[in-house]
Amino acid sequence: MSSRTLARPARAAPDLTDRAYWAGTVKMSLSKLFILRVLHDRPMHGYDIARRVEQTTRGCCSPSEGTIYPVLREFEEGGYVTSAVEVVGGRERKVYTLTDRGQLALRTAVDAWIEITDALVDADRVVARTRDGRAADCCA
Repeated sequence: MSSRTLARPARAAPDLTDRAYWAGTVKMSLSKLFILRVLHDRPMHGYDIARRVEQTTRGCCSPSEGTIYPVLREFEEGGYVTSAVEVVGGRERKVYTLTDRGQLALRTAVDAWIEITDALVDADRVVARTRDGRAADCCA
């Protein structure tokens, strides 16, 4: 057995000047909050949750099936939601309902995001702006 370790291919560092990088990071984090938020209104199945999150966020967060179901599974395992199978139009659908623990998680998430939003507003005040509202090159 060789004592050499295999070198991993270098992963390119993210481009922190790319707005899409930051938008993706924010959307990924906010998706969980908004899944809890829409379930606060009423129980619903995964497809409805995804569409309602998209509507609630005016398109900012659009969770796909590949992202929403692992989150719902995580929420169910944590006791934040429960699920029940219902037959709709001859098809089985899992309907998710927010629990009391899920309500508490939503309140906690909203409080945390409000706190960070205040810090972001403060950060925005220190960034010079151009006439069109974009950040000026403040570090040149």
